[in-house]
Amino acid sequence: MKNTIKIAVAFLAIFTVSCADDDTSDIIINATTTNNVTNNNGAENQSTSETIYLSGTYVEDLSLEASNTYILNGALVMTQGTTLNIEAGTVIKALAAGSDIYVAIAQGATINAVGTVSKPIVFTSDAAAPKAGDWGGLILLGKAPINSVTGGDLTSTSEIGALPYGGSVVADNSGTLKYVRVEYSGGKADGQSENNGFSFYGVGNATRVSYIQMFEGLDDGIEFFGGTVNVSFLSVVNAQDDSIDWTEGYSGNITNAYVKHGENHDKGIEADGFNTDIGNNSNTNYFSAPTVSNVTIVGLGSSDGGEAVRLRAGTQGVFSNFKIIGFKEGFDLDGDDTTSPTGKGVVDGVLKVEDITFTDVTLKMKNDTGFTFTEADFISGDGNGTGTDYATWGAGWTVE
Repeated sequence: MKNTIKIAVAFLAIFTVSCADDDTSDIIINATTTNNVTNNNGAENQSTSETIYLSGTYVEDLSLEASNTYILNGALVMTQGTTLNIEAGTVIKALAAGSDIYVAIAQGATINAVGTVSKPIVFTSDAAAPKAGDWGGLILLGKAPINSVTGGDLTSTSEIGALPYGGSVVADNSGTLKYVRVEYSGGKADGQSENNGFSFYGVGNATRVSYIQMFEGLDDGIEFFGGTVNVSFLSVVNAQDDSIDWTEGYSGNITNAYVKHGENHDKGIEADGFNTDIGNNSNTNYFSAPTVSNVTIVGLGSSDGGEAVRLRAGTQGVFSNFKIIGFKEGFDLDGDDTTSPTGKGVVDGVLKVEDITFTDVTLKMKNDTGFTFTEADFISGDGNGTGTDYATWGAGWTVE
């Protein structure tokens, strides 16, 4: 007969780094732990499982193990020079307390979160009946270029946490995400301060991101605030705002993406050349210009209305091998002929669609840009798109 003995040992480890010399506030690390020990017939301990509450600003590395239960009970911020290591199969449960519960990898810090198909890493809500917006999300901040500042190593600050991001390091490295799922995210502080499932602020292209999913989020599934990071094998299911969003001069590659709308939703992709929330682009030398390929966007049907892709604020980009299903509008292009020259990208051949299939889409392209061009100028290879093979690469680790 197997006997289970539970020993509850709670301790609070508080590390304080004095910052009196520079008048900044002290850095506090909080980690509260409960140990659950299993004993077999009085023999030596067979296994140890801990329930660990996480929050605080970390000035040293932190490693999370799959055998433990983790409760995120506040903002967890990894500072410059530190690494957050997360073992495959680890589950981090966030208190359902809204926007102030999040994980942030600050400039100069890294995350090493490498799951597998059978053991994904999951960030989720601890609520008995979880829902979108229960907690914040996962935030990475890097030193890659953004166009919301005038250049060089100047930085902007994130919507959540007011953390710096941006710079001039195109190949900045914020670590690795692989087989990582974020659930029930998107807690909002206010209308302009919103968490996404994954937020990439000025993240560089030495960062490795693949096989990530956002499931049931109140705001965007994934948003790029400038930067150059490349993302492959991305799944967004039931985002209540935009599924994929970029702004501030984002210029990376997005390859193999699957978007599925739920009852509440906005755009499949919302693409901005600059940040419309903070006014006109302060660096008119460049706009967002990613390459996006092998994408399937599934809506609720043309009668439901909505747009699969909105392109605005001067964004550029090449969209290839797309499949769009069930929307009133496929591509809605917005802008003007001065400060938001989205249409100029079409005229110049730097904003275009190559190989696409529309199914149950009423209007393939809508032009509200101030520039004159035809559907054939913007779209080529109509009927040739196959989208992404989500049934294969999404099997075993994603949820719907």
